[in-house]
Amino acid sequence: MKLNLPAPVKRLRTNLATLAATAATAASRATGRGAGGMIGGLVAGAIDPAIMEGLGKGRPVALITGTNGKSTTTRMLVTALRTRFDVVTNEGGDNMDAGIISALLSGHDASHIVLECDELHVPGVTRRLRTDCLVLLNLTRDQLDRVGEINSIERALRQCVTDNPHMTVIANCDDVLMTSVAYDAANVVWVAAGNGWHGDSVSCPRTGGHIVREGEDWYAVKPLADGREFRRPTPTWTITGDGLTGPDGETLPVNLTLPGTANRGNAAQAIAAATERYGVPVAEALPAVEAVDNVAGRYSTIRFEGRDVHMLLAKNPAGWQEALSMVDRSADGLVIAVNGQVADGEDLSWIWDVRFEDFGELSVVAAGERGTDLAVRLTYADIDHTLVKNTVDAIRACPEGRVEVLANYTAFRDLRRALTRLTEDPK
Repeated sequence: MKLNLPAPVKRLRTNLATLAATAATAASRATGRGAGGMIGGLVAGAIDPAIMEGLGKGRPVALITGTNGKSTTTRMLVTALRTRFDVVTNEGGDNMDAGIISALLSGHDASHIVLECDELHVPGVTRRLRTDCLVLLNLTRDQLDRVGEINSIERALRQCVTDNPHMTVIANCDDVLMTSVAYDAANVVWVAAGNGWHGDSVSCPRTGGHIVREGEDWYAVKPLADGREFRRPTPTWTITGDGLTGPDGETLPVNLTLPGTANRGNAAQAIAAATERYGVPVAEALPAVEAVDNVAGRYSTIRFEGRDVHMLLAKNPAGWQEALSMVDRSADGLVIAVNGQVADGEDLSWIWDVRFEDFGELSVVAAGERGTDLAVRLTYADIDHTLVKNTVDAIRACPEGRVEVLANYTAFRDLRRALTRLTEDPK
């Protein structure tokens, strides 16, 4: 039951929630229990359930969602918008309600809000913040024990788009599921951002009909209920190896600092959002996006005991396949680390869907809490490797020089903390 409290009472509750959140965040950081990206929002939301709406203040809000690329695309869009606006965002990647509240608490004076948002939370956040721009990246299997079957996510996002016709939707037309989400949007901008993983979109999410792929084109063999064909829309923006082609037909070269074809697609959608919804000229947005060199430590290189440790993050089959293509085969060693904590998804059966490739002469070490599961998979993939469960020790087991590290969420997080501690205080 929703209480209609008098305005002074509402302000008092919000002020109390803000003070308590600030104290909780400071305590979390002081005790070393975390960065405070979640606890403040949890406390504030418990005291004032309506605080997110109040913190929005009617400001322009962009949400970025999808299985892979949320943090990177968000960082790119934020960087592009900051050429013209003051922007608040959830820098640490805390993309559920509590993390979003914490971000808003830290940036109440910013003119614009740009947030990465967990797929399950998009409808609620959109309703509470009156989102005006929704960037749809991709949908693939991810954490089946938490998220569940992806067609249910597609239906929830599709209903969100239907319920909010005022939104500008920036959608990847190379992803079948996200195309279905945005197919009937009142204001949609289609971006050919690419999609290297087709294993989760072999059928139409609306009819179940088979999806046929012919080069860049795709279509469903079965028409929609109203008789329309379900087919890849014509993109307004297209990213290729040659560059980014926009509405005017001009192709501009794109030279990203970040590696990988997926990041080129992320860049295309960030630039399209900045330009189409917020009026930032491509001439300003593109250089800003090109300059992004890491995202919360991802793609960064850490010097550790005679080794340059290059950090890559992957969280699901599609992400792992893309990350594997980024591994430098000329490096001196490769550590692959896998945990199976709640934040990773406790079901690791997905590793059997990843096409582990030939790593050439690379010295490969399997690591992490679930390193034994990974080692079995590498054995079946005929990859010569050793098993060292402690990820720091796994790096030490590699030759000195450049070491590539590919890790899932908590393995990446824990390793980054450990390396930061060891490099700052080697004793």
